[in-house]
This record gives sequence, structure tokens and C-alpha cells, in this order.
Amino acid sequence: MTAPVRSGDPIIVNVPLGEREYDIAIGRGLIASLGERIAKLRPGAAVAIVSDETVAARYLPQAEASLGAAGIRSSRVVVPPGESSKSWRVLESVCEQLLAARIERGDLVVALGGGVVGDLAGLAAAIVRRGISVVQVPTTLLAQVDSSVGGKTGINSAHGKNQIGAFYQPALVIADTALLDTLPARQFRAGYAEVMKYGLIADAGFFAWLEANWRDVLAGGPAREHAIATSCRAKAITVARDERETGTARHLLNLGHTFGHAFEAAAGFSNRLLHGEAVAIGMALAFAFSARRGLLAPAEVERVVRHLRAVGLPNRPTDIPSELPDADALIALMAQDKKVRRGKLTLILARGIGASFVAPDADLAEVRAFLAEKLAER
Repeated sequence: MTAPVRSGDPIIVNVPLGEREYDIAIGRGLIASLGERIAKLRPGAAVAIVSDETVAARYLPQAEASLGAAGIRSSRVVVPPGESSKSWRVLESVCEQLLAARIERGDLVVALGGGVVGDLAGLAAAIVRRGISVVQVPTTLLAQVDSSVGGKTGINSAHGKNQIGAFYQPALVIADTALLDTLPARQFRAGYAEVMKYGLIADAGFFAWLEANWRDVLAGGPAREHAIATSCRAKAITVARDERETGTARHLLNLGHTFGHAFEAAAGFSNRLLHGEAVAIGMALAFAFSARRGLLAPAEVERVVRHLRAVGLPNRPTDIPSELPDADALIALMAQDKKVRRGKLTLILARGIGASFVAPDADLAEVRAFLAEKLAER
């Protein structure tokens, strides 16, 4: 079960990783405290803020004002918005601009933006001068509950999503929930898929809470902060158990992602299909495939699909606009997944809501037949 909804002071979630531990601060208006928090974290450090054009227009002045009020020297690196910025070309540009700004190893990079900026800036921080500390200030729901926490950084390749990257934990995460007020509804719903994921993985009580409170989460207020904090606690626990995905615990966080990443790649990593929308479809497919294997009752699948529809998220491959490749092409994309081991596909399946598990050595012929069936649905 989840804790009661609360409001007031920021919620602090600790990610316990020994010498690399850090806090996630969650609450409204926290961007105003950026300078004060960084001054305490790294006294005397300079800061380079990496953002995209859309976020920079709204929130970069606030971040710079907070840093200036704390006496912190700052510079800015602004990239184009969208998944296309997770590329070698943009990564090179960010790295060169950090060096040109004379950001030293004792300074900080602030990633101000959604998952694209967080992944890109995090990877740049990991490799410039062999490692500069990074503070994540996520501005989307998806980034606040998922990509900003756990240290995964990366860019995309022609061979698939996030194929080039590093594990590099942030020094601090500041999740200002007020920044979500201006998020487009489609982007917010896409992030909600990652919130829903935590309930489907291992917290049936949280999923039931979401079924009852999702409208309040979308509307804002204490329910939103509670959902974000619950998601961050779940991820913090998993990351602490399996920081670098050497075991199977962290694999569970990829529920819906093996299917979803293939659809993202097929859609060209574009606005045609947002990451969270791909994950939503992937989760529905993971539960449907689990039912096909006799692992859970069809009613469980219907419950998942019903909630996705209620929130306004896609749940079928045929919900993706325009043409998709055939099942063989999708299987080829799935074979590039980072969880493939010696040619065997690992899926995250479920025995029920809140009872997901790692299923190694998936039969590719069975998965292909399943996808072909789903692609034919209308």
C-alpha cells in the first residue's frame, strides 16, 4: 500500500549508493533553491546549464537567477529540442562548449530539461575531463520519475535507442513539480506511463491507488507529488540493489521497454511516438504475452488496458500513426536490445499486477507470431 498523500515541505528521497549516494528533492517551486542547494553541495563551484531551446525559453532565466543570487558563476549550453539531440553530433557540441566555458572537474553540470537533456548532459558530464558532477533538474514527468534517477546516460545509434552511454550517478536531483504545470498534456500522459509501470512491477496497492487518483495526479497538487515520490522510492530501492544492471533486479524497470524501444526505432525516434507512449504499448503487450503463456488471467490484461485508455494512452501497435514494419523487422530491432544475451531475448513478463519478473531466453518465433497477430489487429 502507498503512504497517505501529504503536502508542505519538499519530500526527500535518498538513493543509497554508499559514496555515490544522493538525494531527490520533490516539491513545488524548488528551482528557486537551485543556487542555495548547489552552494551547499559544491562550495565555490562554477556551473554550466545544459538545456534545450523550449525549456530554456521558460526556465533558464529562473535557474540563472537562483545561481546568481548564490554567487555562482554560470554559463549555458542550449541544444535543439527532441530525440534527435541524442546524437554524436550534439554530444560533441555539448562537450566542446563545456570545455570552452572552462568548466573544471570540481565544477558542476546542471541538466535542465526532460529525458533527452538529462541523458545527453549526463553523458557529457561523464566523459568531459573524465568526469564532472551533474545535477539533474528534470522538467517532465517522465524524467522526474525515471530518467533523472539511477545514473543511466546515453545517446541513440542507428542500431537502436540508448546504445551508447555510461552509468553516471547525479550528485543531486531537484524535481520541481511546478515545472510540470506547463507541460503539454500529451507529454504528461507519456510520463504517466512510467509512473504506472512501478505499480505493475511490484506494487499492486500503488496501481490501485492510481486507478482511483489518476485524475488528481494529472490535475496537480499533493496527489501528483505523492505519485512522483512513490515512483522515485521504488526506483531508488531497485537501483541500490542493482546499480549497473549486472543482476536481474534492475531489469524489472524495463517492463514494456523491449517491445516499446522497437516501436520507437520503427517510428524513427520522432514525435510520431513518444517514449512513454511506446512504453504504454509495450506494457500492454507484455501483459498480453504473459496471458498468452498462461501466466495470468485475461482480466488482468483488461484491467491494464482499461487504465491506459482511461488516461488517454495508446495500448496497441495499431494506435501508432501511419505504417509500421512487419514482425520480422520488429524482431530484428528487438535483437539490438541491451538485455539480449548471446542472442537470447529477455522479456519482463508478469504473473499479475504487481508481480512482474524477468523471463530470459524468450522464444523469438513465439514473440514473432505474437507481434504479427497484434500488428494485424484493427
